[in-house]
Amino acid sequence: MKGWSEELVKEILGFIHAYSDCHSLEAELDPEFNDLALNIFKFQYEGNPHYKRYCQRRHKSPLTVKRWEDIPPIPFQMFKETVLACEPIEEAEAVFMTSGSTNKEKRGRHYHPTLEVWDASMVPPFKHYVLPDRDQMTIYVLSPAEDVNENSSLSRYLSLAVKHYGTRDSAFFFSKEAGFDMAGLVSALRKSEAKGEPVLLMGATFAYVHFLDYCRAEGLAFNLPNNSRIFDTGGLKGQAREVTTEELYSWFKDYFSIERELCINMYGMTELSSQLYDRTIATKVKGGRVCLEKIGPAWTRLQVLNPDTLNPVPFGETGLLAHYDLANWNSAVAVLTEDLGYQTENGFVLLGRTKGSEARGCSIAIDEMLAEQTSR
Repeated sequence: MKGWSEELVKEILGFIHAYSDCHSLEAELDPEFNDLALNIFKFQYEGNPHYKRYCQRRHKSPLTVKRWEDIPPIPFQMFKETVLACEPIEEAEAVFMTSGSTNKEKRGRHYHPTLEVWDASMVPPFKHYVLPDRDQMTIYVLSPAEDVNENSSLSRYLSLAVKHYGTRDSAFFFSKEAGFDMAGLVSALRKSEAKGEPVLLMGATFAYVHFLDYCRAEGLAFNLPNNSRIFDTGGLKGQAREVTTEELYSWFKDYFSIERELCINMYGMTELSSQLYDRTIATKVKGGRVCLEKIGPAWTRLQVLNPDTLNPVPFGETGLLAHYDLANWNSAVAVLTEDLGYQTENGFVLLGRTKGSEARGCSIAIDEMLAEQTSR
């Protein structure tokens, strides 16, 4: 990196460090967020010709866009279709790739010239939302570490969580050779029960489903120490087996003795550099009403858009989620998803993916982006 890139990264890191304890609902930060978002948009407009032409098709440019809300969000599918990077991809420190669950040959790629911003964006919010009342906790991880899957943003996330906040007893129970070591996790949980020390379980959502199936078959259940908690991410959709969120949290209580208020779901995407969290633990620790809504750190914002027009819907109405993430400085500061949700005064509620043709506006945006490519 050099020149404008270095200055932009310094500016973003300064914002993250200054507001690491704040969240996206703090309206007084909007002027600063707006200025930095527009600066990043200008950098991406000038640095990535694919994105520039897409914006031009939508009649948007740094000359006409004055609010972060008006920055055109790029459909997340375009990370599979084209290179979304301002810096040379061959110089990237890391390349995070999507799972390719629908098409193994076409995986989304997110290029990171430096992981300094990504790491800075991950560490403070994890503490704020997952461990607000503790400096460390024994962490047991059900999913691969980054040495097993270096192209997985989740694997890096889990590794950083253990590095910064795990005790020396923390461990990963997934290896390249053996896969998920369920017997080893059972043994570790029994030791935690005996010690009376709380633990934090972390992993992809469906890893828990498989482990709970194992426990059910073996007649196992655990009474984990007080203040233990469960972290899951990835959701339950797109799997051959259908499990509801309510069923999963009921199983967490039955098999781990952990109540919903100490369970937290993280919403993350390979295409984003920041994560969003349930407010369960953070609000429980404060002693007030436990909020189930999700929220992001101060350097993120959310818009809920009409699935047909991609215009903002009235507050509280359901629509497509578009995320604005200042840590996404090299790719796209605004990313359009196919996730449905709505906003409340406490954050937002995630409802799940759209079906078929429900997201007509998203399909149009994708067509425009692909048309831009073929017209070059």
